[in-house]
Amino acid sequence: MEAQKYVWEGAIPLQIHLNESEVTTLLLLLPALILAPRIGYLPLLIPLIKPHFAATLPPGVDTVWFDYKGLPLKWYIPTGVLFDLLCAEPERPWNLTVHFRGYPNNLLIPCEGEDSVKWSFINSLKEADYIISGNCKNVMHMSQFDQLELWHSVMNGNLEAYLRTSSKLKFGIVEDEYTLKIDLCSQKSRKTTGEVGMGGQMKTGKCFTLHDALKSLMPEFLVDKSLIDEESFRLEGEDEQVILSEDLSSNRMAAEGREISCQSVESTCTSGAAEIKLVRIQGIEPKLEIPFSWVVNNLKNPEHFLHICVCLKFPQVNSLDR
Repeated sequence: MEAQKYVWEGAIPLQIHLNESEVTTLLLLLPALILAPRIGYLPLLIPLIKPHFAATLPPGVDTVWFDYKGLPLKWYIPTGVLFDLLCAEPERPWNLTVHFRGYPNNLLIPCEGEDSVKWSFINSLKEADYIISGNCKNVMHMSQFDQLELWHSVMNGNLEAYLRTSSKLKFGIVEDEYTLKIDLCSQKSRKTTGEVGMGGQMKTGKCFTLHDALKSLMPEFLVDKSLIDEESFRLEGEDEQVILSEDLSSNRMAAEGREISCQSVESTCTSGAAEIKLVRIQGIEPKLEIPFSWVVNNLKNPEHFLHICVCLKFPQVNSLDR
């Protein structure tokens, strides 16, 4: 509950500039400074932004959208997720440009203001319901009043009201292995046969971690250290049985084996490939050993999706090798 509270109170300082082509005055126009909730959405900031720029806007109908360094921002993605995705090195304040004209319909889904954001949120909730329950009945059977209450709790950042209303969805929570008693964990560790843990994941005496989840999604970027050690041991065993050529001595193989076994769990096993630079969730860079159940229960967004932002580091290409 305490971790959820921190997530809901999280905010990003924004410095919003008006697009230069829409400035119709010679006066110096200062940017708007706003503290944007992480779980919120950019279109919900328009009532705060427009009065700041109203005097300089050209005539016409407002079609508001935002960009970051020329990249149009998808309005249906939570603000905190956009920030984590686009700013590997956190930028504070986050400098965005707002446009009131020239909506890029070929790049962005049309947005009609708060109503569009609300129904996008409800649709995401239906998707989560389908993934969890196999159907959308929990959300579909919510009364219009409850749906509105749920949406207002997100808009106002009211965690208590959200928990009270969302409990009617009966999604339940994933068993939180992080808070299990030590004696229970030790009993599990003594078991020799595999058992099915939360989310249908098979485990043998240990909980399903964030690293395990990422490994199932991005196996090419994550290598199990135990497998690396086993491979290096196999190579060293073959060292004693195979006669190596002069340019590949046994000493060199042993050195390479030690080098492989010392690699980070997060790095890739192939040289020259991309590797994970950082993993960020709700602005936090968690340790990959954290139980995935705790991450899901505490760091998911109000629409019941867990947004994991992974930043990859690519090796520099030597121009002489081209």
